[in-house]
Parts: sequence; C-alpha cells; structure tokens
Amino acid sequence: MNNSLIENSLTKSFTYSEYRTKIKSLLAEGLSTGAEQSEDLLNYSLLNDKRMDRLDKTLKISDETLHSLNQLHKKFTFLVIAEGWCGDAAQIIPILNKVAEVSANIDLKIVLRDENDALMNQFLTNGSKSIPKTIIIDEDKNVVNSWGPRPEIATKMVQDYKAKNGVIDAEFKKDLQIWYNKDKGNSTQKDLIKLLQAS
Repeated sequence: MNNSLIENSLTKSFTYSEYRTKIKSLLAEGLSTGAEQSEDLLNYSLLNDKRMDRLDKTLKISDETLHSLNQLHKKFTFLVIAEGWCGDAAQIIPILNKVAEVSANIDLKIVLRDENDALMNQFLTNGSKSIPKTIIIDEDKNVVNSWGPRPEIATKMVQDYKAKNGVIDAEFKKDLQIWYNKDKGNSTQKDLIKLLQAS
C-alpha cells in the first residue's frame, strides 16, 4: 500500500460536517452522491440524511469505549470510504464521528467511493467495493488496519442470511436497520477499540 495514495486521498477528504453539508446540498438539488443517479438512490439518501440527523442527537459513547480511548498513546486517522445512499454508512459514520469528537487522538476523514476508485480497489471486501470501509492510519500515514463495511455481528447476520436465501433483500435490510437501532453503536465501538488496541 503506497503512502502517496493515502496522502492524496486525505487531501481530497471531507470532515464529518463537510460530508453532511455536501449530502444535504446535493439532496436540495434532487441528487445523491456517486456516479449513478436514480430515484431509489435519492430516496435512500434522503432517509439516511434523516437517520444521521437522529443519530447525531442520540448516540452515546460508552464509558468502556471512553476509558479505552483515554488509554491510547498514539494518534490515528480514520479515513472512511462512503456514499450518502449507503444505509450501513449512515449508521456507522455518526459513531465514528462521536468517537473522534471525544478523543484527541482520533481524526475522522471521509472520501466518496466513486471519486476514489484507486483507493477503494485497495480495500475490497471479498472482491467487492463494500462500504463504508474504515482505513486506520497512523501518524506516519501508514495503514495499520482496516474495518468494515459492518460490525462483526452484523457481518455474520448478512452471511447467514445470504447462505440461506441467496440474496440480501428488502426484508433483511429492514431487519438489519432494526438491529442497528437496538445496538445503538455499541458493536461498532467494540470492534474499533479492539482494532486500535492491536494497532
């Protein structure tokens, strides 16, 4: 993995508030992020924007996560590959933002998948461009780990459903969103802390 690709991606990245503003301004024009435009993607984006608004207000970082973050002796950047229409990204990025807000050692940056093909191709999940993908970078711009598109538990839910039904359908997507709502970001926090401690 070459540092110049990471550095180049970081120069094109958004902060969380810039990412949210970008999505909202596109939605105001009836557009979603990404190369492809469709009514479905627009509807997902509108739904996700509301979802992120809600999560920004309601998400809490657990005491356990706070304690672990306070033990970090190194600085990290979370470089996240996402798109506004992606349901998993809408659930996960607000958590990453809260983690970055409470820790002086974590910086959150976001890039759009369709505008960063070379980067995405370095972080495929089982050969696919699954998002959100969180790339964990140290102070020297080295990639120390990557995570995503979902927490471990949700990944297993997806795999089990696919094995049984062959595809991920609208019914399952609904169930997954219900799981995210009940989980309140705790699984994502646990996964991230485990990765940071190992980095």
